[in-house]
Amino acid sequence: MEDFFNSYECFKNLSEEDIKLFNDQKTQVTYYKGETIIKQGAFADYVIFVNDGLARKYNQKGLQKQINLRLIKKGDFLAYFTIFGENIYPYSVVALKETKVCMIDKLTFKELLVRNPLFALEMTSRNYKREHRYLDIIYDLTYKQMRGKLASALLYLSSEQFHDEDVFEYLTRQEIADFASITIESAIKFIKEFEKENLLSIENKKIVIKSTKGLEEVSRVG
Repeated sequence: MEDFFNSYECFKNLSEEDIKLFNDQKTQVTYYKGETIIKQGAFADYVIFVNDGLARKYNQKGLQKQINLRLIKKGDFLAYFTIFGENIYPYSVVALKETKVCMIDKLTFKELLVRNPLFALEMTSRNYKREHRYLDIIYDLTYKQMRGKLASALLYLSSEQFHDEDVFEYLTRQEIADFASITIESAIKFIKEFEKENLLSIENKKIVIKSTKGLEEVSRVG
């Protein structure tokens, strides 16, 4: 178990006593592709740490409309907000492939933060960085046309943080459209346009980005 904690930078400041507390209060669960890890509207009792896999975090609007917020990868935390008294999950998370998580009682996690300021600072820093993703979503939804929205979504999905995963292998066209908050018909249309413009290629139905700079220009123009 020591190897587990040594594998992640976020746990480097935990003492042996902290690690024991973490271990005593955690539950490890494996989710398979398509299984729901978090359900929007359900009671939130745990902070969740992803120790392997890939998942999609989204917000449900009505029966049909979903807005994909971000991808969840190895080393990410979910439901950090629960330690501040929030009792309901405001979003859903579904596994895109086999995903292993540790579920930690939220009161135990809060205790770890209180007694270990360096760990608390690390968690605060992580959440601050996540805010930029949500600001980007707001900007794209407010100011960009559909081509710009899709270009921004493709840039996010192909960004350096996901280079260890071929994320397009796991995403349907509908899910890509939901990252851009456009219809699947529009997503398919613009993907074909981007292919003709040599910004990307389609290999066995999988998207391969060929020109990041080109997509950045489409995103910038909006």
